[in-house]
Amino acid sequence: MAQLIVVTPNPAVDVTYDVPAYEPGSSVRVSGVSRRPGGKGLNVVRVLRALGEPAVAVLPLGGAAGRWVSSAVDAEGLAGEVVAVAGETRTTVAIVDPVGHPTLFNEPGPELTAAEGLAVIAAAVKHCEPGSVVVVSGSLPRGIGPAWLGELVGAVKAAGARVAVDTSGPALVAAAEAGADLLKPNAQELLDATGETTLEGAVSRLQAAGASIIVVSQGADGLIAFAPEGTRTRQAAVKGVTGNPTGAGDAATAGLAQAWARGEPVQEMLRQAAVLGAAAVRQPVAGEVDPKDVEAFRELLKED
Repeated sequence: MAQLIVVTPNPAVDVTYDVPAYEPGSSVRVSGVSRRPGGKGLNVVRVLRALGEPAVAVLPLGGAAGRWVSSAVDAEGLAGEVVAVAGETRTTVAIVDPVGHPTLFNEPGPELTAAEGLAVIAAAVKHCEPGSVVVVSGSLPRGIGPAWLGELVGAVKAAGARVAVDTSGPALVAAAEAGADLLKPNAQELLDATGETTLEGAVSRLQAAGASIIVVSQGADGLIAFAPEGTRTRQAAVKGVTGNPTGAGDAATAGLAQAWARGEPVQEMLRQAAVLGAAAVRQPVAGEVDPKDVEAFRELLKED
Protein backbone atom coordinates (compact mmCIF):
# COMPACT_ATOMS: atom_id res chain seq x y z
CA MET A 1 0.00 0.00 0.00
CA ALA A 2 1.52 3.31 -1.07
CA GLN A 3 1.83 6.17 1.39
CA LEU A 4 -1.22 8.48 1.32
CA ILE A 5 -0.82 12.21 1.92
CA VAL A 6 -3.90 14.42 1.95
CA VAL A 7 -3.55 18.20 1.61
CA THR A 8 -6.42 20.36 2.87
CA PRO A 9 -5.54 23.86 1.61
CA ASN A 10 -8.36 25.58 3.55
CA PRO A 11 -9.29 23.56 6.66
CA ALA A 12 -12.06 24.63 9.01
CA VAL A 13 -13.95 24.11 12.21
CA ASP A 14 -17.00 22.28 10.86
CA VAL A 15 -20.22 22.95 12.77
CA THR A 16 -23.37 20.95 11.97
CA TYR A 17 -26.77 22.01 13.31
CA ASP A 18 -29.64 19.52 13.26
CA VAL A 19 -32.93 21.42 13.13
CA PRO A 20 -36.62 20.70 12.47
CA ALA A 21 -38.34 22.00 9.35
CA TYR A 22 -38.40 25.79 9.53
CA GLU A 23 -39.36 28.97 7.71
CA PRO A 24 -36.66 31.53 6.82
CA GLY A 25 -36.69 34.37 9.30
CA SER A 26 -38.11 32.27 12.13
CA SER A 27 -36.47 31.41 15.45
CA VAL A 28 -35.24 27.82 15.27
CA ARG A 29 -34.36 25.52 18.16
CA VAL A 30 -31.30 23.40 17.36
CA SER A 31 -31.77 19.76 18.35
CA GLY A 32 -28.18 18.66 17.88
CA VAL A 33 -24.75 20.27 17.43
CA SER A 34 -21.53 18.74 16.17
CA ARG A 35 -18.17 20.54 16.08
CA ARG A 36 -15.16 18.86 14.54
CA PRO A 37 -12.03 19.58 12.54
CA GLY A 38 -13.09 19.86 8.93
CA GLY A 39 -12.37 20.67 5.36
CA LYS A 40 -12.72 18.26 2.47
CA GLY A 41 -9.27 16.77 2.92
CA LEU A 42 -9.82 15.94 6.58
CA ASN A 43 -13.06 14.21 5.63
CA VAL A 44 -11.03 12.10 3.20
CA VAL A 45 -8.51 11.21 5.94
CA ARG A 46 -11.26 10.17 8.36
CA VAL A 47 -12.90 7.88 5.82
CA LEU A 48 -9.54 6.30 5.02
CA ARG A 49 -8.98 5.70 8.73
CA ALA A 50 -12.39 4.00 9.00
CA LEU A 51 -11.15 1.64 6.30
CA GLY A 52 -7.92 0.96 8.19
CA GLU A 53 -5.80 3.02 5.77
CA PRO A 54 -3.39 5.46 7.45
CA ALA A 55 -2.93 8.85 5.83
CA VAL A 56 -1.07 12.04 6.71
CA ALA A 57 -3.15 15.23 6.75
CA VAL A 58 -1.28 18.41 5.73
CA LEU A 59 -3.05 21.39 7.30
CA PRO A 60 -2.31 25.14 7.29
CA LEU A 61 -3.76 26.32 10.62
CA GLY A 62 -3.82 29.63 12.47
CA GLY A 63 -5.33 31.49 15.41
CA ALA A 64 -7.47 30.09 18.22
CA ALA A 65 -9.60 28.08 15.78
CA GLY A 66 -6.49 26.60 14.23
CA ARG A 67 -5.12 25.59 17.61
CA TRP A 68 -8.44 23.91 18.39
CA VAL A 69 -8.36 22.01 15.08
CA SER A 70 -4.77 20.88 15.72
CA SER A 71 -5.57 19.58 19.22
CA ALA A 72 -8.78 17.93 18.05
CA VAL A 73 -6.95 16.19 15.19
CA ASP A 74 -4.44 14.86 17.72
CA ALA A 75 -7.28 13.73 20.01
CA GLU A 76 -8.85 11.82 17.12
CA GLY A 77 -5.57 10.04 16.53
CA LEU A 78 -5.19 11.40 13.00
CA ALA A 79 -1.68 11.94 11.68
CA GLY A 80 -1.36 15.67 11.01
CA GLU A 81 1.42 17.80 9.56
CA VAL A 82 0.50 21.32 10.70
CA VAL A 83 1.79 24.41 8.91
CA ALA A 84 1.42 27.48 11.13
CA VAL A 85 -0.13 30.50 9.39
CA ALA A 86 -0.88 33.99 10.72
CA GLY A 87 -4.57 34.17 9.77
CA GLU A 88 -7.48 32.66 11.69
CA THR A 89 -8.73 29.25 10.52
CA ARG A 90 -12.29 29.51 9.23
CA THR A 91 -15.58 28.02 10.43
CA THR A 92 -18.20 26.35 8.24
CA VAL A 93 -21.80 25.72 9.29
CA ALA A 94 -24.13 23.06 7.88
CA ILE A 95 -27.86 23.36 8.64
CA VAL A 96 -29.47 19.92 8.34
CA ASP A 97 -33.26 19.67 8.34
CA PRO A 98 -35.60 16.82 7.34
CA VAL A 99 -36.96 18.64 4.28
CA GLY A 100 -34.22 19.39 1.79
CA HIS A 101 -30.53 19.41 1.04
CA PRO A 102 -28.38 20.81 3.88
CA THR A 103 -27.71 24.55 3.80
CA LEU A 104 -23.99 25.35 4.01
CA PHE A 105 -22.33 28.55 5.19
CA ASN A 106 -18.63 28.63 4.28
CA GLU A 107 -16.37 31.37 5.61
CA PRO A 108 -13.57 32.37 3.20
CA GLY A 109 -10.75 31.51 5.59
CA PRO A 110 -7.39 33.19 6.19
CA GLU A 111 -5.28 34.91 3.57
CA LEU A 112 -2.04 32.98 3.18
CA THR A 113 1.21 34.69 2.27
CA ALA A 114 3.44 33.39 -0.51
CA ALA A 115 5.86 32.08 2.13
CA GLU A 116 3.06 30.23 3.93
CA GLY A 117 1.95 28.71 0.64
CA LEU A 118 5.49 27.46 -0.02
CA ALA A 119 5.59 26.00 3.50
CA VAL A 120 2.45 23.96 2.74
CA ILE A 121 4.10 22.59 -0.41
CA ALA A 122 7.26 21.73 1.54
CA ALA A 123 5.19 19.93 4.20
CA ALA A 124 3.54 17.76 1.54
CA VAL A 125 6.81 16.98 -0.24
CA LYS A 126 8.40 16.03 3.09
CA HIS A 127 6.16 12.95 3.26
CA CYS A 128 6.45 11.95 -0.39
CA GLU A 129 8.38 8.97 -1.65
CA PRO A 130 8.29 7.22 -5.01
CA GLY A 131 4.84 5.70 -5.46
CA SER A 132 3.10 7.86 -2.84
CA VAL A 133 -0.38 9.15 -3.57
CA VAL A 134 -1.06 12.81 -2.75
CA VAL A 135 -4.68 13.94 -2.60
CA VAL A 136 -5.44 17.67 -2.76
CA SER A 137 -9.01 18.26 -1.69
CA GLY A 138 -11.06 21.41 -1.30
CA SER A 139 -10.98 25.10 -2.07
CA LEU A 140 -7.90 27.29 -2.02
CA PRO A 141 -7.47 29.91 0.71
CA ARG A 142 -7.17 33.57 -0.15
CA GLY A 143 -3.74 34.89 -1.02
CA ILE A 144 -2.61 31.88 -3.04
CA GLY A 145 -4.18 31.35 -6.43
CA PRO A 146 -4.45 28.53 -8.95
CA ALA A 147 -0.76 28.90 -9.83
CA TRP A 148 0.07 27.72 -6.31
CA LEU A 149 -1.84 24.50 -6.90
CA GLY A 150 0.15 24.00 -10.08
CA GLU A 151 3.37 24.40 -8.07
CA LEU A 152 2.16 21.87 -5.50
CA VAL A 153 1.28 19.32 -8.17
CA GLY A 154 4.65 19.80 -9.85
CA ALA A 155 6.60 19.53 -6.59
CA VAL A 156 5.04 16.29 -5.37
CA LYS A 157 5.28 14.73 -8.83
CA ALA A 158 8.98 15.65 -8.87
CA ALA A 159 9.26 13.77 -5.56
CA GLY A 160 7.90 10.64 -7.26
CA ALA A 161 4.28 10.84 -6.08
CA ARG A 162 1.06 10.53 -8.04
CA VAL A 163 -1.45 13.34 -7.54
CA ALA A 164 -5.26 13.34 -7.33
CA VAL A 165 -7.05 16.70 -7.14
CA ASP A 166 -10.63 17.35 -6.04
CA THR A 167 -11.30 21.06 -6.47
CA SER A 168 -13.19 23.44 -8.74
CA GLY A 169 -12.94 26.59 -10.84
CA PRO A 170 -9.63 27.89 -12.20
CA ALA A 171 -7.76 25.70 -9.70
CA LEU A 172 -9.06 22.61 -11.50
CA VAL A 173 -7.65 23.90 -14.78
CA ALA A 174 -4.33 24.75 -13.11
CA ALA A 175 -4.09 21.21 -11.74
CA ALA A 176 -4.65 19.83 -15.23
CA GLU A 177 -2.01 22.11 -16.73
CA ALA A 178 0.47 20.95 -14.06
CA GLY A 179 -0.09 17.34 -15.10
CA ALA A 180 -2.31 16.01 -12.32
CA ASP A 181 -2.64 12.24 -12.63
CA LEU A 182 -6.29 12.18 -11.56
CA LEU A 183 -8.96 14.88 -11.38
CA LYS A 184 -12.25 14.30 -9.59
CA PRO A 185 -14.79 17.08 -10.25
CA ASN A 186 -18.52 16.67 -10.24
CA ALA A 187 -20.26 17.26 -13.55
CA GLN A 188 -21.22 20.88 -12.88
CA GLU A 189 -17.76 21.77 -11.56
CA LEU A 190 -16.24 20.31 -14.71
CA LEU A 191 -18.45 22.34 -17.02
CA ASP A 192 -18.08 25.54 -15.01
CA ALA A 193 -14.28 25.30 -14.86
CA THR A 194 -13.86 24.76 -18.58
CA GLY A 195 -16.73 26.78 -20.00
CA GLU A 196 -17.70 23.78 -22.11
CA THR A 197 -21.29 22.58 -22.57
CA THR A 198 -20.66 18.81 -22.65
CA LEU A 199 -18.71 16.48 -20.40
CA GLU A 200 -16.81 15.15 -23.41
CA GLY A 201 -15.73 18.63 -24.47
CA ALA A 202 -14.69 19.57 -20.93
CA VAL A 203 -12.72 16.35 -20.45
CA SER A 204 -10.95 16.77 -23.78
CA ARG A 205 -9.95 20.29 -22.85
CA LEU A 206 -8.46 19.28 -19.50
CA GLN A 207 -6.68 16.24 -20.90
CA ALA A 208 -5.24 18.34 -23.72
CA ALA A 209 -3.97 20.70 -21.02
CA GLY A 210 -2.10 17.86 -19.30
CA ALA A 211 -4.45 15.91 -17.04
CA SER A 212 -4.55 12.12 -17.19
CA ILE A 213 -7.56 10.27 -15.71
CA ILE A 214 -10.67 12.36 -15.06
CA VAL A 215 -13.36 10.88 -12.83
CA VAL A 216 -16.66 12.74 -12.99
CA SER A 217 -19.20 12.23 -10.21
CA GLN A 218 -22.82 12.53 -11.32
CA GLY A 219 -24.73 12.06 -8.08
CA ALA A 220 -27.53 9.54 -8.48
CA ASP A 221 -26.25 8.77 -11.99
CA GLY A 222 -23.00 7.35 -10.60
CA LEU A 223 -19.49 8.01 -11.82
CA ILE A 224 -17.65 7.91 -15.11
CA ALA A 225 -13.89 7.78 -15.65
CA PHE A 226 -12.28 9.12 -18.81
CA ALA A 227 -8.84 7.71 -19.58
CA PRO A 228 -6.47 9.75 -21.75
CA GLU A 229 -6.54 7.14 -24.52
CA GLY A 230 -10.31 7.61 -24.82
CA THR A 231 -11.56 4.67 -22.75
CA ARG A 232 -14.64 5.35 -20.63
CA THR A 233 -15.56 3.37 -17.53
CA ARG A 234 -18.95 3.77 -15.84
CA GLN A 235 -20.17 2.87 -12.39
CA ALA A 236 -23.77 3.06 -11.20
CA ALA A 237 -24.58 4.63 -7.85
CA VAL A 238 -25.98 2.59 -4.97
CA LYS A 239 -29.76 2.90 -5.30
CA GLY A 240 -32.24 3.97 -2.63
CA VAL A 241 -29.85 5.57 -0.12
CA THR A 242 -31.18 8.61 1.74
CA GLY A 243 -29.70 10.80 4.44
CA ASN A 244 -27.16 13.62 4.69
CA PRO A 245 -25.22 14.03 1.42
CA THR A 246 -22.72 16.47 2.94
CA GLY A 247 -19.30 14.85 2.61
CA ALA A 248 -20.41 12.08 0.25
CA GLY A 249 -18.09 13.45 -2.43
CA ASP A 250 -15.19 13.42 0.02
CA ALA A 251 -15.89 9.79 0.88
CA ALA A 252 -15.92 8.98 -2.82
CA THR A 253 -12.54 10.68 -3.17
CA ALA A 254 -11.23 8.53 -0.32
CA GLY A 255 -12.44 5.43 -2.14
CA LEU A 256 -10.71 6.43 -5.34
CA ALA A 257 -7.48 7.21 -3.49
CA GLN A 258 -7.48 3.97 -1.54
CA ALA A 259 -8.05 1.77 -4.58
CA TRP A 260 -5.57 3.79 -6.67
CA ALA A 261 -2.86 3.51 -4.01
CA ARG A 262 -3.43 -0.25 -3.97
CA GLY A 263 -2.99 -0.47 -7.73
CA GLU A 264 -6.59 -1.51 -8.40
CA PRO A 265 -8.07 -1.15 -11.92
CA VAL A 266 -10.27 1.81 -12.75
CA GLN A 267 -13.51 -0.17 -12.43
CA GLU A 268 -12.66 -1.11 -8.85
CA MET A 269 -11.68 2.50 -8.09
CA LEU A 270 -15.11 3.65 -9.22
CA ARG A 271 -16.90 0.89 -7.35
CA GLN A 272 -15.13 1.79 -4.11
CA ALA A 273 -15.97 5.46 -4.66
CA ALA A 274 -19.67 4.66 -5.20
CA VAL A 275 -19.81 2.43 -2.13
CA LEU A 276 -18.15 4.94 0.18
CA GLY A 277 -20.17 7.86 -1.14
CA ALA A 278 -23.38 5.96 -0.37
CA ALA A 279 -22.13 4.91 3.07
CA ALA A 280 -21.31 8.53 3.92
CA VAL A 281 -24.89 9.62 3.15
CA ARG A 282 -26.06 7.35 5.98
CA GLN A 283 -24.00 9.26 8.56
CA PRO A 284 -25.17 12.44 10.35
CA VAL A 285 -21.88 14.30 9.79
CA ALA A 286 -19.33 14.42 7.00
CA GLY A 287 -16.21 12.30 7.09
CA GLU A 288 -17.72 9.15 8.55
CA VAL A 289 -18.70 5.74 7.19
CA ASP A 290 -19.87 2.60 8.92
CA PRO A 291 -17.88 -0.44 7.75
CA LYS A 292 -21.12 -2.48 7.90
CA ASP A 293 -22.71 -0.11 5.36
CA VAL A 294 -19.60 -0.35 3.20
CA GLU A 295 -19.83 -4.14 3.06
CA ALA A 296 -23.58 -4.12 2.46
CA PHE A 297 -23.34 -1.64 -0.40
CA ARG A 298 -20.50 -3.56 -2.02
CA GLU A 299 -22.76 -6.60 -2.09
CA LEU A 300 -25.56 -4.54 -3.64
CA LEU A 301 -23.28 -3.37 -6.44
CA LYS A 302 -22.11 -6.92 -7.05
CA GLU A 303 -25.74 -7.98 -7.52
CA ASP A 304 -26.25 -5.18 -10.07
